Amino acid sequence: MGIDFHSKQNRLTYTTRVADRSWIDMMKSLLTVEHISNALDIGCGGGIYSKALADMGVQTVIGIDFSEPILEGAKENCKDYKNISFQLGNAYDTGLESQSFQLVIERALIHHLRDLLACFKEAHRLLKDGGVFIIQDRTPDDCLLEGDNTNIRGYLFELFPKLIDEEIKRRHSSQTVIEALQEAGFKKIEEVKLWETRKVHENKAQLLKDISERTGRSILYELDDQELSLLTDYVQKKVTKENNIVEKDRWTIWKATI
Repeated sequence: MGIDFHSKQNRLTYTTRVADRSWIDMMKSLLTVEHISNALDIGCGGGIYSKALADMGVQTVIGIDFSEPILEGAKENCKDYKNISFQLGNAYDTGLESQSFQLVIERALIHHLRDLLACFKEAHRLLKDGGVFIIQDRTPDDCLLEGDNTNIRGYLFELFPKLIDEEIKRRHSSQTVIEALQEAGFKKIEEVKLWETRKVHENKAQLLKDISERTGRSILYELDDQELSLLTDYVQKKVTKENNIVEKDRWTIWKATI
C-alpha cells in the first residue's frame, strides 16, 4: 500500500514532533553550528528539523520537499520562523544555485530513493567549498533490532515478519552509502550511530494512539486497518511500562565534506 505523500490528508503527519535533544547534541558534535549561515534541508517533510537548525543558530534555512501537501504542513509548522522558507523540488534536481550552501542535510530520505549517486551529486553541487553534507537514515541492521520498551519499532517486524523483506529492500547498507558518497566526489566521510528519542509518550494510551494513526511512520502504511489493530493490541501487551514511555530509534549518520 505505502503512504501517499501527495494526499492532503497526510499533510500534517510529519509536523507533530520536535527534534529531540539527542539529535541536537549529535549535530553540535558534528558541526560548528555557529559558523553556518545557511543550510538546506532536502526531504524536509513537516519542517521539524528545519526548525531545529534555525533554533541552533543557522541564520537561513531552506526546506525542499517533493510533496505540495507536506510543504503546506511545513509552512504552517514553521510560520513563526522568518528565516525558514520552503520550496517544491526533489533530491535529484533541487533547481537551486550551485555552491550556495554551507550545510545540506537529508534526514530519513534516502530509503525512499534508488539512485543514491544522483542524489549525492546534487548535494555536492549545492555545497560551497568546505561545506558539510549530513545524511541520516537506517541501515538494515538498524531496522531489525529486537523490540522493547524503548525500541517500539522492533515489535512491528516481530509481529509481521513479512515486512522484513520489504524493509530490507528499501534500506541501503552503510557500504553502499559510503561508496556512493565517494563516487559523488566527497573526500572525508565519517559514520556515527545515534539512538534518537523519537517521542516521549505520557502513557501507553498515547503511544497506541500514535501507532493507530500511523503518525510519522511510513512503514505502517504497509499494513491494512485490521493489521494495524493487531499491532496496537500486540504493543499493548508487550510494552510493560504504563507511563513516561521514551520511544527511541537507532539511526546511522554519515558526515561528508568536499
